[in-house]
Amino acid sequence: MSVQVNERTEPSPANRGEPLIRVTALKKYFPITQGILIQHHVGDVHAVDGVDLEVYPGETLGLVGETGCGKSTLARVVTRLFEPTAGTVEFEGQDITKLKGQELRQIRRDMQMVFQDPYASLNPRKTVGSIIGAPYRLHKTVPGDKVKGEVQQLMELVGLNPEHYNRYPHEFSGGQRQRIGVARALALRPKLIVADEPVSALDVSVQAQILNLLDDLQNEFNLTYLFIAHDLSVVKHVSDRVAVMYLGKIVEMADGDALYRAPKHPYTGALLSAVPIADPALARQKKRIILEGDVPSPIDPPEGCRFHPRCPRTRQIARSEGIPDGVEPRCNTEEPQLEPFGEGQFAACHFPLEETIIPDSGD
Repeated sequence: MSVQVNERTEPSPANRGEPLIRVTALKKYFPITQGILIQHHVGDVHAVDGVDLEVYPGETLGLVGETGCGKSTLARVVTRLFEPTAGTVEFEGQDITKLKGQELRQIRRDMQMVFQDPYASLNPRKTVGSIIGAPYRLHKTVPGDKVKGEVQQLMELVGLNPEHYNRYPHEFSGGQRQRIGVARALALRPKLIVADEPVSALDVSVQAQILNLLDDLQNEFNLTYLFIAHDLSVVKHVSDRVAVMYLGKIVEMADGDALYRAPKHPYTGALLSAVPIADPALARQKKRIILEGDVPSPIDPPEGCRFHPRCPRTRQIARSEGIPDGVEPRCNTEEPQLEPFGEGQFAACHFPLEETIIPDSGD
Protein backbone atom coordinates (compact mmCIF):
# COMPACT_ATOMS: atom_id res chain seq x y z
CA MET A 1 0.00 0.00 0.00
CA SER A 2 1.28 3.45 -0.92
CA VAL A 3 0.80 6.21 1.64
CA GLN A 4 1.49 9.91 1.31
CA VAL A 5 3.59 11.51 4.02
CA ASN A 6 4.25 15.23 4.11
CA GLU A 7 7.77 16.11 2.93
CA ARG A 8 9.93 18.14 5.30
CA THR A 9 11.99 21.22 4.56
CA GLU A 10 15.33 21.05 6.33
CA PRO A 11 16.38 24.12 8.33
CA SER A 12 19.69 25.71 7.44
CA PRO A 13 22.52 24.87 9.89
CA ALA A 14 23.22 28.58 10.22
CA ASN A 15 19.69 29.13 11.52
CA ARG A 16 19.72 26.43 14.17
CA GLY A 17 21.21 28.60 16.91
CA GLU A 18 21.83 27.05 20.31
CA PRO A 19 20.62 23.48 20.86
CA LEU A 20 17.46 22.89 22.85
CA ILE A 21 18.90 19.60 24.17
CA ARG A 22 22.60 18.87 24.54
CA VAL A 23 23.69 15.41 25.70
CA THR A 24 27.34 14.98 26.64
CA ALA A 25 29.14 11.66 27.36
CA LEU A 26 25.83 10.19 28.53
CA LYS A 27 25.86 6.69 30.01
CA LYS A 28 23.17 4.46 31.41
CA TYR A 29 24.19 1.12 32.88
CA PHE A 30 21.79 -1.39 34.38
CA PRO A 31 23.44 -3.42 37.17
CA ILE A 32 23.39 -7.22 37.10
CA THR A 33 23.26 -8.93 40.48
CA GLN A 34 23.34 -12.50 41.74
CA GLY A 35 22.23 -14.03 44.99
CA ILE A 36 19.00 -14.34 46.93
CA LEU A 37 19.60 -13.05 50.45
CA ILE A 38 22.75 -11.10 49.64
CA GLN A 39 22.94 -9.42 46.24
CA HIS A 40 26.36 -9.32 44.56
CA HIS A 41 27.08 -6.95 41.69
CA VAL A 42 28.53 -9.06 38.89
CA GLY A 43 28.32 -6.78 35.87
CA ASP A 44 26.41 -4.12 33.97
CA VAL A 45 24.30 -3.85 30.84
CA HIS A 46 25.83 -0.98 28.85
CA ALA A 47 22.53 0.25 27.41
CA VAL A 48 23.80 3.77 26.63
CA ASP A 49 27.57 4.15 26.66
CA GLY A 50 29.00 7.60 25.99
CA VAL A 51 26.50 9.39 23.74
CA ASP A 52 26.97 12.98 22.52
CA LEU A 53 23.88 14.48 20.92
CA GLU A 54 22.37 17.86 20.14
CA VAL A 55 18.77 18.62 19.17
CA TYR A 56 18.02 22.10 17.85
CA PRO A 57 14.78 24.09 18.27
CA GLY A 58 12.13 23.34 15.68
CA GLU A 59 13.89 20.36 14.10
CA THR A 60 13.17 16.65 14.06
CA LEU A 61 16.14 14.45 14.90
CA GLY A 62 15.57 10.84 13.89
CA LEU A 63 17.25 8.16 16.01
CA VAL A 64 17.51 4.76 14.32
CA GLY A 65 19.04 1.41 15.07
CA GLU A 66 18.07 -2.21 15.51
CA THR A 67 16.17 -3.51 18.52
CA GLY A 68 18.21 -3.45 21.72
CA CYS A 69 20.71 -0.79 20.65
CA GLY A 70 19.65 1.61 23.42
CA LYS A 71 17.33 4.05 21.60
CA SER A 72 14.45 3.90 24.07
CA THR A 73 16.79 3.96 27.06
CA LEU A 74 18.43 7.10 25.70
CA ALA A 75 15.02 8.72 25.28
CA ARG A 76 14.09 7.97 28.87
CA VAL A 77 17.37 9.29 30.20
CA VAL A 78 16.99 12.50 28.19
CA THR A 79 13.52 13.05 29.69
CA ARG A 80 14.81 12.01 33.12
CA LEU A 81 12.51 9.02 33.41
CA PHE A 82 15.76 7.10 34.02
CA GLU A 83 18.61 8.42 36.12
CA PRO A 84 21.84 8.63 34.09
CA THR A 85 24.87 6.67 35.28
CA ALA A 86 27.26 9.35 34.00
CA GLY A 87 27.34 12.34 31.66
CA THR A 88 25.10 15.39 31.45
CA VAL A 89 21.79 16.41 29.91
CA GLU A 90 21.26 20.12 29.27
CA PHE A 91 17.92 21.66 28.39
CA GLU A 92 18.04 25.23 27.08
CA GLY A 93 21.53 25.55 28.52
CA GLN A 94 20.52 24.32 32.01
CA ASP A 95 22.05 21.14 33.39
CA ILE A 96 19.05 18.99 34.37
CA THR A 97 21.02 15.82 35.10
CA LYS A 98 20.58 15.99 38.88
CA LEU A 99 17.34 17.95 39.21
CA LYS A 100 14.73 16.54 41.58
CA GLY A 101 11.35 17.40 43.02
CA GLN A 102 9.70 20.65 41.99
CA GLU A 103 12.60 21.74 39.78
CA LEU A 104 12.36 18.54 37.74
CA ARG A 105 8.58 18.86 37.54
CA GLN A 106 8.94 22.34 36.08
CA ILE A 107 11.35 21.08 33.41
CA ARG A 108 9.02 18.21 32.52
CA ARG A 109 6.35 20.69 31.51
CA ASP A 110 8.56 21.41 28.51
CA MET A 111 9.53 17.75 27.80
CA GLN A 112 6.91 15.15 27.01
CA MET A 113 6.86 11.64 25.52
CA VAL A 114 4.68 9.77 23.07
CA PHE A 115 5.11 6.07 23.79
CA GLN A 116 5.39 3.19 21.35
CA ASP A 117 2.41 1.06 22.30
CA PRO A 118 -0.92 2.94 22.31
CA TYR A 119 -2.55 -0.10 23.90
CA ALA A 120 -0.25 -0.19 26.94
CA SER A 121 0.47 3.51 27.49
CA LEU A 122 -3.13 4.42 28.38
CA ASN A 123 -4.81 3.47 31.66
CA PRO A 124 -7.78 1.25 30.70
CA ARG A 125 -9.66 2.23 33.89
CA LYS A 126 -9.73 5.93 33.08
CA THR A 127 -11.73 7.85 30.52
CA VAL A 128 -10.04 9.67 27.67
CA GLY A 129 -10.97 12.99 29.25
CA SER A 130 -9.27 12.02 32.49
CA ILE A 131 -6.15 10.77 30.66
CA ILE A 132 -5.67 13.87 28.51
CA GLY A 133 -6.59 16.18 31.40
CA ALA A 134 -4.11 14.63 33.85
CA PRO A 135 -1.24 17.04 32.97
CA TYR A 136 -3.52 20.02 33.63
CA ARG A 137 -4.48 18.69 37.03
CA LEU A 138 -0.94 17.65 37.97
CA HIS A 139 0.69 20.95 37.05
CA LYS A 140 -2.37 23.08 37.89
CA THR A 141 -2.05 25.13 34.71
CA VAL A 142 -5.82 25.27 34.08
CA PRO A 143 -8.61 25.89 36.63
CA GLY A 144 -10.55 22.72 37.43
CA ASP A 145 -13.79 23.95 35.92
CA LYS A 146 -12.10 24.65 32.57
CA VAL A 147 -10.20 21.38 32.15
CA LYS A 148 -12.99 19.67 30.20
CA GLY A 149 -13.16 22.47 27.64
CA GLU A 150 -9.37 22.44 27.18
CA VAL A 151 -9.34 18.67 26.77
CA GLN A 152 -12.11 18.76 24.17
CA GLN A 153 -10.20 21.41 22.22
CA LEU A 154 -7.14 19.17 22.26
CA MET A 155 -9.19 16.18 21.11
CA GLU A 156 -10.49 18.17 18.16
CA LEU A 157 -6.98 19.41 17.39
CA VAL A 158 -5.60 15.87 17.03
CA GLY A 159 -8.57 14.59 15.03
CA LEU A 160 -10.72 13.03 17.75
CA ASN A 161 -14.42 13.64 18.35
CA PRO A 162 -14.76 15.88 21.44
CA GLU A 163 -18.05 14.16 22.24
CA HIS A 164 -16.07 11.00 23.05
CA TYR A 165 -14.67 12.68 26.17
CA ASN A 166 -16.18 10.05 28.51
CA ARG A 167 -15.21 6.98 26.50
CA TYR A 168 -12.56 4.49 27.60
CA PRO A 169 -9.39 3.56 25.62
CA HIS A 170 -10.72 0.15 24.59
CA GLU A 171 -13.47 1.89 22.61
CA PHE A 172 -10.92 3.44 20.23
CA SER A 173 -8.84 2.00 17.38
CA GLY A 174 -5.03 1.85 17.52
CA GLY A 175 -4.60 5.04 15.53
CA GLN A 176 -7.13 6.87 17.70
CA ARG A 177 -5.37 5.71 20.85
CA GLN A 178 -2.10 7.09 19.57
CA ARG A 179 -3.86 10.39 18.91
CA ILE A 180 -4.92 10.33 22.57
CA GLY A 181 -1.27 9.89 23.52
CA VAL A 182 -0.29 12.82 21.28
CA ALA A 183 -3.00 15.00 22.84
CA ARG A 184 -1.80 14.13 26.34
CA ALA A 185 1.80 15.02 25.39
CA LEU A 186 0.64 18.30 23.83
CA ALA A 187 -1.49 19.44 26.78
CA LEU A 188 1.20 21.55 28.48
CA ARG A 189 2.48 22.99 25.17
CA PRO A 190 5.96 21.47 25.57
CA LYS A 191 9.01 22.56 23.63
CA LEU A 192 10.34 19.01 23.13
CA ILE A 193 8.40 15.84 22.37
CA VAL A 194 10.23 12.52 22.42
CA ALA A 195 8.36 10.10 20.17
CA ASP A 196 9.45 6.54 20.94
CA GLU A 197 8.50 4.54 17.83
CA PRO A 198 5.04 6.14 17.79
CA VAL A 199 3.83 4.37 14.63
CA SER A 200 5.50 0.95 14.78
CA ALA A 201 2.41 -0.72 16.28
CA LEU A 202 0.02 0.78 13.71
CA ASP A 203 -1.17 -0.22 10.26
CA VAL A 204 0.68 1.37 7.34
CA SER A 205 -2.23 3.60 6.30
CA VAL A 206 -2.69 4.81 9.89
CA GLN A 207 1.05 5.46 10.22
CA ALA A 208 0.88 8.14 7.53
CA GLN A 209 -2.02 9.85 9.31
CA ILE A 210 -0.12 10.01 12.62
CA LEU A 211 3.09 11.20 10.94
CA ASN A 212 1.23 13.96 9.11
CA LEU A 213 -0.49 14.92 12.37
CA LEU A 214 2.87 15.23 14.14
CA ASP A 215 4.20 17.34 11.27
CA ASP A 216 1.17 19.66 11.34
CA LEU A 217 1.45 20.08 15.12
CA GLN A 218 5.15 20.84 14.83
CA ASN A 219 4.47 23.63 12.35
CA GLU A 220 1.62 25.05 14.44
CA PHE A 221 3.31 24.97 17.85
CA ASN A 222 7.01 25.14 16.85
CA LEU A 223 7.70 21.77 18.44
CA THR A 224 11.03 19.97 18.52
CA TYR A 225 11.01 16.20 18.06
CA LEU A 226 13.38 13.43 19.00
CA PHE A 227 11.85 10.76 16.77
CA ILE A 228 12.87 7.16 17.49
CA ALA A 229 12.21 4.46 14.91
CA HIS A 230 13.65 1.41 13.23
CA ASP A 231 11.83 1.97 9.92
CA LEU A 232 14.29 3.91 7.77
CA SER A 233 11.65 4.91 5.23
CA VAL A 234 9.62 6.59 7.99
CA VAL A 235 12.69 8.35 9.37
CA LYS A 236 13.62 9.64 5.91
CA HIS A 237 10.28 11.40 5.54
CA VAL A 238 10.00 12.97 8.98
CA SER A 239 13.56 13.83 10.02
CA ASP A 240 15.77 16.84 9.35
CA ARG A 241 18.81 15.02 10.73
CA VAL A 242 19.37 11.34 11.48
CA ALA A 243 21.53 9.71 14.15
CA VAL A 244 22.35 6.01 13.83
CA MET A 245 22.87 4.06 17.04
CA TYR A 246 24.60 0.72 17.50
CA LEU A 247 25.18 -1.10 20.80
CA GLY A 248 24.81 1.98 22.97
CA LYS A 249 26.80 4.43 20.82
CA ILE A 250 26.09 6.91 18.03
CA VAL A 251 28.01 5.66 14.99
CA GLU A 252 26.84 8.17 12.39
CA MET A 253 24.95 11.44 12.23
CA ALA A 254 24.02 13.51 9.20
CA ASP A 255 21.35 15.56 7.52
CA GLY A 256 18.71 13.24 6.14
CA ASP A 257 19.56 13.61 2.44
CA ALA A 258 23.31 13.22 3.00
CA LEU A 259 22.89 10.10 5.10
CA TYR A 260 20.67 8.35 2.56
CA ARG A 261 22.74 9.49 -0.40
CA ALA A 262 26.21 8.67 0.92
CA PRO A 263 26.39 6.79 4.25
CA LYS A 264 29.88 6.54 5.71
CA HIS A 265 29.56 3.93 8.44
CA PRO A 266 29.27 0.30 7.26
CA TYR A 267 26.41 -0.32 9.72
CA THR A 268 24.42 2.57 8.24
CA GLY A 269 25.18 1.22 4.78
CA ALA A 270 23.91 -2.22 5.78
CA LEU A 271 20.68 -0.76 7.15
CA LEU A 272 20.08 1.26 3.99
CA SER A 273 20.92 -1.64 1.72
CA ALA A 274 18.07 -3.61 3.31
CA VAL A 275 15.47 -0.96 2.46
CA PRO A 276 13.29 -2.29 -0.38
CA ILE A 277 13.08 -0.27 -3.61
CA ALA A 278 9.91 -0.40 -5.69
CA ASP A 279 11.65 0.24 -9.02
CA PRO A 280 13.06 -3.13 -10.24
CA ALA A 281 15.79 -1.43 -12.32
CA LEU A 282 17.06 0.56 -9.33
CA ALA A 283 16.72 -2.45 -7.06
CA ARG A 284 19.12 -4.41 -9.29
CA GLN A 285 21.70 -1.59 -9.00
CA LYS A 286 21.56 -1.46 -5.22
CA LYS A 287 24.62 -2.77 -3.39
CA ARG A 288 23.50 -5.25 -0.72
CA ILE A 289 25.62 -5.46 2.43
CA ILE A 290 25.19 -8.70 4.35
CA LEU A 291 26.08 -8.67 8.04
CA GLU A 292 27.32 -11.91 9.56
CA GLY A 293 27.00 -13.05 13.15
CA ASP A 294 24.87 -11.73 15.99
CA VAL A 295 24.87 -8.44 17.85
CA PRO A 296 27.43 -8.68 20.68
CA SER A 297 26.15 -8.66 24.24
CA PRO A 298 25.82 -5.20 25.83
CA ILE A 299 27.06 -6.80 29.05
CA ASP A 300 30.51 -7.31 27.54
CA PRO A 301 30.81 -5.11 24.43
CA PRO A 302 33.80 -5.68 22.13
CA GLU A 303 36.95 -3.59 22.39
CA GLY A 304 37.78 -1.12 19.67
CA CYS A 305 34.94 -0.47 17.26
CA ARG A 306 31.84 -2.21 18.58
CA PHE A 307 30.78 -3.09 15.08
CA HIS A 308 34.00 -4.83 14.06
CA PRO A 309 32.89 -8.46 14.78
CA ARG A 310 30.18 -8.07 12.10
CA CYS A 311 31.79 -5.48 9.83
CA PRO A 312 32.60 -6.56 6.26
CA ARG A 313 34.90 -3.54 5.87
CA THR A 314 37.23 -4.82 8.61
CA ARG A 315 37.89 -8.01 6.65
CA GLN A 316 38.19 -6.17 3.34
CA ILE A 317 40.73 -3.71 4.71
CA ALA A 318 42.71 -6.48 6.40
CA ARG A 319 43.01 -8.30 3.06
CA SER A 320 43.77 -5.18 1.03
CA GLU A 321 46.49 -3.99 3.44
CA GLY A 322 47.99 -7.44 3.70
CA ILE A 323 47.55 -7.74 7.47
CA PRO A 324 48.78 -11.26 8.33
CA ASP A 325 46.63 -13.74 10.22
CA GLY A 326 46.88 -13.35 13.96
CA VAL A 327 47.51 -9.60 13.77
CA GLU A 328 44.52 -7.54 14.83
CA PRO A 329 43.46 -4.70 12.52
CA ARG A 330 43.02 -1.21 13.91
CA CYS A 331 39.24 -1.67 14.22
CA ASN A 332 39.69 -4.43 16.81
CA THR A 333 41.75 -2.39 19.24
CA GLU A 334 41.14 1.33 18.69
CA GLU A 335 37.71 2.83 19.26
CA PRO A 336 36.83 5.30 16.47
CA GLN A 337 35.52 8.77 17.32
CA LEU A 338 32.86 10.72 15.46
CA GLU A 339 34.77 12.53 12.72
CA PRO A 340 33.41 15.04 10.17
CA PHE A 341 32.84 13.93 6.58
CA GLY A 342 31.65 17.04 4.83
CA GLU A 343 29.24 19.63 6.20
CA GLY A 344 26.96 18.25 8.91
CA GLN A 345 27.96 14.58 8.49
CA PHE A 346 29.86 12.65 11.16
CA ALA A 347 30.79 8.99 11.41
CA ALA A 348 32.76 6.85 13.86
CA CYS A 349 34.68 4.63 11.46
CA HIS A 350 38.36 4.08 10.69
CA PHE A 351 37.59 2.97 7.12
CA PRO A 352 34.39 4.75 5.98
CA LEU A 353 32.37 3.71 2.96
CA GLU A 354 33.10 5.41 -0.33
CA GLU A 355 30.62 3.81 -2.69
CA THR A 356 26.90 4.63 -3.11
CA ILE A 357 24.57 2.07 -1.49
CA ILE A 358 21.21 3.18 -2.90
CA PRO A 359 21.15 4.40 -6.53
CA ASP A 360 19.74 7.86 -7.26
CA SER A 361 16.15 7.64 -8.50
CA GLY A 362 16.42 11.04 -10.14
CA ASP A 363 13.56 12.52 -8.07
